[in-house]
Amino acid sequence: MEHRRLGRSGLHVPALSFGAGTFGGSGPLFGAWGDTGVDGARRMVDIALDAGMSMFDTADVYSDGASEEVLGAALKGRRDRALISTKAGLPVGEDANAAGASRHHLTRAVEAALRRLGTDYIDLFQLHAFDARTPVEETLSVLDDLVRAGKIRYTGASNYAGWQLQKSLDAADRLGRPRFAAHQVYYSLVGRDYEWELMPLGVDQGVGAVVWSPLGWGRLTGKIRRGGPVPEGSRLHETARFGPPVEDEALYRIVDVLDEVAAETGRTVPQIALNWLLRRPTVSSVIVGARDEHQLRQNLGALGWELDAAQVARLDRASAKTAPYPYYPYERQEGFARVNPPVVAAA
Repeated sequence: MEHRRLGRSGLHVPALSFGAGTFGGSGPLFGAWGDTGVDGARRMVDIALDAGMSMFDTADVYSDGASEEVLGAALKGRRDRALISTKAGLPVGEDANAAGASRHHLTRAVEAALRRLGTDYIDLFQLHAFDARTPVEETLSVLDDLVRAGKIRYTGASNYAGWQLQKSLDAADRLGRPRFAAHQVYYSLVGRDYEWELMPLGVDQGVGAVVWSPLGWGRLTGKIRRGGPVPEGSRLHETARFGPPVEDEALYRIVDVLDEVAAETGRTVPQIALNWLLRRPTVSSVIVGARDEHQLRQNLGALGWELDAAQVARLDRASAKTAPYPYYPYERQEGFARVNPPVVAAA
């Protein structure tokens, strides 16, 4: 397994990480992802660790904490071989303080996550969403305290807008607090908005991307084709409303090229979609989930080979969208691009 630095930090993470959202699944969203119990999770962890996929990602809101509990049980006796990434900040109750990034909530959230995971430290702790109600200085102060106490080792954010991430980084520099090493983001061939602002920010500020939903909420599994219905049993039937919309014709255009490249390489459509992501600037790790061993082994097959430049270019063209203002002049007008070249083009 290839390992990469997490942003500019000293931590090295595997190019592929395991998403434990399928563990203990319940409810309309997480139940559709999967409902792997402890025994099945142990087997998945066995396969992942044997392949060098040593980082496991979860969150307190995944099945109301059941994902963390199952992951902790599956890692029992081999915690030292794993990196645990978890998140907090989204609502976990109706109480006014049961959400956000305040000292009160984050202290309780970390203590609860440690109990569920059966560990005394979290390798990467990320804020699941920006909390506009809490001063960033308060948030950074409690994260610093938790790092100093040895309860978390590295910090990150998830789903931040560019200004929110930069505001946090600037405050960390000003106050001498730990900077976010990671930004957990949605990024895929059917969702390339990350490239417009967050990727250049990551390059400039040394923040590594940890990518979630790299197959576009199941759209890039190879099961959806032009002219055909969404297959019976696809999680899109239950989860599409939770994710960003994708126009049918845009999806079919991308899948057509994925099919062509699959025929040329002998690889599967998901493997090609994942391999494309692994080449992108700032990407430290791509989180892959799996309902069963077959899916996990298929995802691991995205490593150990590379698409050629022509294949990448075809996938880039098929998935390209016009950027919103103020980014589109840099794509379409030579003068703008000359003074500020696109990060992807320069890579």
